[in-house]
Amino acid sequence: MNGDLRIGDWLVQPALNSISRNGTSRTLEPKVMEVLVCLAQHPGETLPKEQLLSTVWADTFVSDDVLVRSISEIRRAFDDDARESRFIQTVPKRGYRLVVPVQPVIAHPGLATGVSQAADGARQSIFAKPGWRLGIATGTVATVALLILLALAPTNIWRKIAGKTDVPQIRSIAVLPLQNLSGDPTQEYFADAMTEELITELSRIRALKVISRTSVMRYKKTDKPLPEIARELGVDGVVEGSVLRSGDRVRITAQLIHAAKDTNVWAQTYDRNLRDVLSLQSTVADTIAKEINLELTPQEQSQLQNVRPVNRKALDAYLDGQRYLGDSSHLAYSKTGWPKPSEAAFRKAVTCFEQSIREDPNYSPAYVGLSQAWESPWLPGIADLEKAEVAALKAVELDGGSAQAHLQLAHMLILYDRDWAAAGKEFARVLEITPSSAPGHADYAGYLEALGQREQALHEYEWAQQLDPSEVHLPDSSLSPSERVEQGRRYMATHPVYPIDNWLLARSLYHAGRYKEAVDNWLVAFDHYGWTEEAKRIRRAYSPTDPTRAVRQLSREIEDTAKDHWLQPSFMIEFYTAVDDREHVLAWLEKGFAQHEWDTVFSLGDSQYAGLRSDLRFQDLLRRAGLPQ
Repeated sequence: MNGDLRIGDWLVQPALNSISRNGTSRTLEPKVMEVLVCLAQHPGETLPKEQLLSTVWADTFVSDDVLVRSISEIRRAFDDDARESRFIQTVPKRGYRLVVPVQPVIAHPGLATGVSQAADGARQSIFAKPGWRLGIATGTVATVALLILLALAPTNIWRKIAGKTDVPQIRSIAVLPLQNLSGDPTQEYFADAMTEELITELSRIRALKVISRTSVMRYKKTDKPLPEIARELGVDGVVEGSVLRSGDRVRITAQLIHAAKDTNVWAQTYDRNLRDVLSLQSTVADTIAKEINLELTPQEQSQLQNVRPVNRKALDAYLDGQRYLGDSSHLAYSKTGWPKPSEAAFRKAVTCFEQSIREDPNYSPAYVGLSQAWESPWLPGIADLEKAEVAALKAVELDGGSAQAHLQLAHMLILYDRDWAAAGKEFARVLEITPSSAPGHADYAGYLEALGQREQALHEYEWAQQLDPSEVHLPDSSLSPSERVEQGRRYMATHPVYPIDNWLLARSLYHAGRYKEAVDNWLVAFDHYGWTEEAKRIRRAYSPTDPTRAVRQLSREIEDTAKDHWLQPSFMIEFYTAVDDREHVLAWLEKGFAQHEWDTVFSLGDSQYAGLRSDLRFQDLLRRAGLPQ
């Protein structure tokens, strides 16, 4: 079945990686099309995941997540819904099934013959005329002259004349971390910032799927082959390059690689003054779009061109602020008790952002950073949401085209004003500016779920998962307990592992009935933080005949610890939800809400709290959060 197909009311053309209906045409990635064709070869049958993976990725090991993303992409292209599928059904623990009729498209047998005969007749009648012989000779001379001229012209003239038919189809891309060539370790953060800026600029292009920063940063200084990285991220193309900063001068080298063949599509080196570094990233994004034949909308062209110069001192202070803010929010994982954020790093971050604003009062990113700092849910005693909202509003005022500014303002409208309707408009604006924003899709998904719009939320979660494949975005409700366990183990196998990861994995293990493994993983955190006596008591409490006994002991140890230590509410809620402890879930929801913890507030609409909705205390919490009861 290699020809065109009619799948339902859609025309599917595998050779073109295209689907169309009623004048609307959409393009699928090659591997996604192969998955669709494989399903179409067995309509109505349930194909195991293993069969699909071995058929489409025969010579390559890929995880189940790649197949899940491919199925999501097919559903999105065909306007299908995962929860009420009319196209591809997920058969739990088995695989996928195409549930619409499939028919091969057969061309009319006489049509091609008739056209060929008519063309042959036309050629005979033309060449039979004597006057055409002189015309042929003249045309031949002109053609030779034209070929000589073209041979002397730049090579890209050929591609323009031919419509760039030799350019591989690239509709998804990953920007690998740009190398810091300065030899100065302090410039590492600058190189990472330039990587993020290029990702942001490319994310403005709706026709291009761009992988998020969090997923690409784990490939920093990797020695993996580019085709392997591309397969893991599910992309057609990879951008790699380097940054060299010296004083006020910046040199950026970038090249675009077609991942399937590991061939260079385009490469360029740019030398600029530091003040023009942001416009340079826009130029690179625009050039890449042109090289792969993407048609930019007037709005996208305007966004890529509308970039203001950068004040060097403001930029450096902003980058320092981001570094200190990261240090502040990273929990100190050491055997000194429960990890604590750094208040000293927070103070330095605020000072740096304020310094950046003094250097350039119109520099929007500095206000975004200042807002993020004052939000600080990990330091509830010194967070100031009023200051955070003022800074976010100023950031949007200065740069209405900044997705980052609108996203931060959406946070403030929910956490500080409880104005979910206004926040929804900000989320919509974020995705209008940068359609490939993984944080935008993920946060919007949480927003929709909180409002009870779960089908739309799942659609956004799937988008976030595609754009940020190395993280876990799909909600637990879309997976079985055993699938959640495997998902957690895959995540821990490909990321630096912290005790909190074991803590979260334990929840899935407990739901799957693997109680001993669950308790062991919860105890990893206790052992790591030096709570040896507490860990001993929990281990003594464990009994195969009564696994909840150890959990009850664990709960007592947590509550005793919370009297003297700050514990992250969302992690405690995860634990108590797993063990179905209603009273403690409500207590920690109250703590998280009082501390304006984003994860807690956003989780209030989760289906995991369905059993709490009749509780008057939970209803009061929803009311105070501004959510429907």
